Amino acid sequence: MAMKSVVVERRIAASPGPVWEALTDLRDMERVLSGVERVEVLTEGVFGVGTRWRETRRMMGKEATEEMTVTEAEPPDRYVTVADSHGMHYVSEIALRPDGAGATTVRMTFSATPAEGGRTGFLAKLLSGLGARAVSRALAKDLDDVAASVERRH
Repeated sequence: MAMKSVVVERRIAASPGPVWEALTDLRDMERVLSGVERVEVLTEGVFGVGTRWRETRRMMGKEATEEMTVTEAEPPDRYVTVADSHGMHYVSEIALRPDGAGATTVRMTFSATPAEGGRTGFLAKLLSGLGARAVSRALAKDLDDVAASVERRH
């Protein structure tokens, strides 16, 4: 059974290169994204397929830590991460497209499906009904935070 996907878009007044850098700078993520409490980078080297990190967020009063793995990366256009937790398989895609002179539109998509033999996890419950709006607001806030950081520098 596929769960509902949440999609959020935002235009950022910067070209794709600096936006990509902000979205993939894991060591600076805690400072840029107000919704992220902690990040533990688990791999060395340049951001790309195979990059892994643990990300801790607080949503709806609960702290959740997920281990993210990059499964697709096409710099500076898009990347996909997956996480498996509490019986759920989560997929996030971030896609960038140029949007006029010196601007980029970023589209974030988040979805969850039960892992084989898994039970519905916390984030999947969030994706049903009112919870989908909470996830949408969190993603929109992430994009607002990235925009503020990038636009301040450029």
